[in-house]
Amino acid sequence: MVQNMFRTGFLVRATHTLLTWVVTLILFLHNTDLRKCEERGELLLPVLFFLVVVLSVLLYFAVSLMDPGFVLTDTIKGVQGSDEEMESMIPQPSTPRLRRCGYCLLQQPMRAKHCQTCKRCVRRFDHHCPWIENCVGERNHRWFIVYLLVQLLALLWALHIALSGISPTITWELWFRVNGFLLAVLGVVGIFSVVVVLLLGCHLYLVSINCTTWEFMSRHRISYLKNCGNEENPFDRGVFCNLWDFFCICRTVVWEQMYSRNRNTTNSV
Repeated sequence: MVQNMFRTGFLVRATHTLLTWVVTLILFLHNTDLRKCEERGELLLPVLFFLVVVLSVLLYFAVSLMDPGFVLTDTIKGVQGSDEEMESMIPQPSTPRLRRCGYCLLQQPMRAKHCQTCKRCVRRFDHHCPWIENCVGERNHRWFIVYLLVQLLALLWALHIALSGISPTITWELWFRVNGFLLAVLGVVGIFSVVVVLLLGCHLYLVSINCTTWEFMSRHRISYLKNCGNEENPFDRGVFCNLWDFFCICRTVVWEQMYSRNRNTTNSV
């Protein structure tokens, strides 16, 4: 992990951290609401904003350095018994066969995919995010969305603070000179806000239907989805159950389990 961090991800993570603290410093040093609160001795809002920024940075590094769910060994069913042995002898054409990865030669669980950047297979693969320089998968997808929520809060708050510091002047030239740094902050924060809103909206929608970005974009090429109808998702249990399974950390979820709306039984691999 450390070797990978310094080989490929160090520059991206350093840029994110530096940009975050430069923007925060500009907001604190200029004549914004934060500065006015400090001058009046009202430290609650500045401290809260600072804590939100710190939390966003900590979540960024947690998601960036976390194991997204790498497949380490061949998939083996956890419980062996006479019932399972009997069931394995009965043909089950509705259950897709597991495939072996052509790169790392490990047996891929359903919904796993090999990442060309990380050079590993990832369980419940969603996508490889270049901004965190890590895959988003089974183990860190939940925290990736939490990070997006906190990051969006920090960005929208930063937009409000930057707008509060814009000062009117006599001429346009003087206006740009006085407010140049805050205008740059508004541009950077505005762009990132739009990106985060789009990402968060897309991921919340996909979570609500229990689908990954890879499955949504490439379902016509995925063995267990290409034979399904355009509107059929074998993993969908309904919005409430999908959100509960995704955000609940008190139990383990079998993401490979398939549900058929035409039957009362479920299939799992």
